[in-house]
Amino acid sequence: MYYFNNKEYKCSLEATMDVLNGKWRSLVLWHLIEENLRFSQIQEIVSGISKKVLSEHLRVLEKNGLINRTAYPEVPPRVEYEITEKGKTISTALIELEKWGREHLGKKDGIK
Repeated sequence: MYYFNNKEYKCSLEATMDVLNGKWRSLVLWHLIEENLRFSQIQEIVSGISKKVLSEHLRVLEKNGLINRTAYPEVPPRVEYEITEKGKTISTALIELEKWGREHLGKKDGIK
């Protein structure tokens, strides 16, 4: 058995997919691997995500120890997000998923 956030899973992949919870969290982590980003930058890069959903996912990723949020005491306020060491450990899996997509998905036609 595997446990995460007070939930029990029979399979580690099921638990991992719950951590990533669809495409948004994976995409946020993917872009934070390369550089620290502000909220507005993440929203620009991850097109189609609403401010509310992005805020929720950032909070969950932070709670799960995959990203850090740093608020700077400036006017206007500046907040940056960065991937943690724990978050970096999932980058290998994300890189392999991206590689699979490049190799097996057509640009217009979907799966070959």
